[in-house]
Order: sequence, then structure tokens, then C-alpha cells
Amino acid sequence: MKKIIAVVLLSLTFTACHKKIDDAALAKINGYWEIEKAIMPDGSSKEYSINPTIDYFEIKDNKGFRKKVMPQLDGTYLVSELDEKVAVIKQDDHVYLKYTTAYAKWKEELIKITDEELVLKNEHDMEYHYKKATSFSIK
Repeated sequence: MKKIIAVVLLSLTFTACHKKIDDAALAKINGYWEIEKAIMPDGSSKEYSINPTIDYFEIKDNKGFRKKVMPQLDGTYLVSELDEKVAVIKQDDHVYLKYTTAYAKWKEELIKITDEELVLKNEHDMEYHYKKATSFSIK
């Protein structure tokens, strides 16, 4: 009986900690995001101090795309011609980004989104932590 109560309490704790992502928060994903770190399923992490590419998201009405862009020294971006189609899927109080390219399909769970932070978790339990990219210029 004690084990059942412990499992129920633990389940409630995890459920209470999961913050629901509403449409207003989801709109914050649009724009440029720079990866800061990846957390592996075993808890280890990889830090990204310098990024040659940045992810650009554009989503409207739960559909859109993600592109890789490369910041240039003049403050502009070199844009890749390849893009990943993105569909927002809401399922059981979770929000997923479903990606489609000519070569693959996959999805990531949207764990957290604020004005300055984005956290995505892929199907292999790897978490990707992004910060809002800021433009720079050397002139």
C-alpha cells in the first residue's frame, strides 16, 4: 500500500511541475534561437559556446518552418535554402513540434518557452536549450 501511495504522490508531483504551454507562449517561438547546451539522457551535457548556425522559426496557425541561418560579421544572416516544415501538435497537455523534410520526419516536445529561453526534447530524451539570438555587427 505504501508503494502505491508513493507512486501516486510522485505522479502528482511530476504532473504539477509540468507547465502547460498556451497559444500566447507558443507565439514566442518565432524568431532566431541559438543553442546553448544539450543535455543527454544520462544527465551529461554539451555546451555550445560558439555557434556557426542559428535556428530561425516562423510558425503561424500551428504550421511553419525552421531554417538554419549563419550570422555574418555585418549583422545580416546567410540563409540556407533548405527548411524543415513544422507542425504544432497538442496532445495530452503536451506540445510537440513535428518536423518534415524530404529525407526524414521526427518530433520534439516543447518543454519551455519564454521571451529568452526555449527548451526542446527529442524522441531520444535529449534536451536542447536555446537562448534568443542577438544580432551583432563588426563595423
